[in-house]
Amino acid sequence: MPRRLATFALALACTLASAAQAAVPLYGFVVKNSYPHDQKAFTQGLFFRDGHLFETTGRAGSSSLRKVELGSGKVVQKADLPADVFGEGSTPVGGDIVALTWTSQVGYVFDMKTFKLKHTFKYAGEGWGLASDRRQVYMSDGSSFIRILAPGSYQELRRIQVTHEGRPIGQLNELEMVDGELFANVWGSDLIVRIDPASGKVKGVIDLEGLLPPVQRGTADPDAVLNGIAWDAKRRRLFVTGKLWPKVFEIELVPKNR
Repeated sequence: MPRRLATFALALACTLASAAQAAVPLYGFVVKNSYPHDQKAFTQGLFFRDGHLFETTGRAGSSSLRKVELGSGKVVQKADLPADVFGEGSTPVGGDIVALTWTSQVGYVFDMKTFKLKHTFKYAGEGWGLASDRRQVYMSDGSSFIRILAPGSYQELRRIQVTHEGRPIGQLNELEMVDGELFANVWGSDLIVRIDPASGKVKGVIDLEGLLPPVQRGTADPDAVLNGIAWDAKRRRLFVTGKLWPKVFEIELVPKNR
């Protein structure tokens, strides 16, 4: 997602961080490991499967689906999206990878092994982030709503609104399912919110301020913000990165307000 509504995002970040002190669990982090990341990758979607990171990148003319070696950051498999689309979030569904586009209102379904395009599907509005579990697919669109999609058809079944203390939380971007909770980047901030996918209520706030300060990102691009969450369920490792960041971080969450 290119930079926009920065003032709103920063104000939201401050509100969430301060409110979390009293209302919901607030988490900091400890860096366990860091790994190389292609600094030209405008990270939109990220997930972990079978020892590799899978990543979708954005920006018209350079959007792609990638399979990446964790240790080296080497791209070992790649499929380019059409030059006229802006790639967005992605998630595994069975043996497929489903990927969104920002404003083209078209989604792509790739074979996970071959990266061959199998088919496309349509949706209304913008596409931002995707996550999935064994029953359904979750889609963000930059608002406070998460769309619930049917696997296979990717038709919208219903929506849930994400709220903190009864207030809607917008700018929800990249998504990841972690132990039954939806983790969502809040665009333009250093925060990740932990969401109950049944109710939409924020169950916790993760503050990643200081993980990679802007002066260490190697670029002056204002869009080089935190974005990208991947969960290794087998080894219980949480990975995060950002757009155009030179590193992927493995982090451990640490409670801050207990």
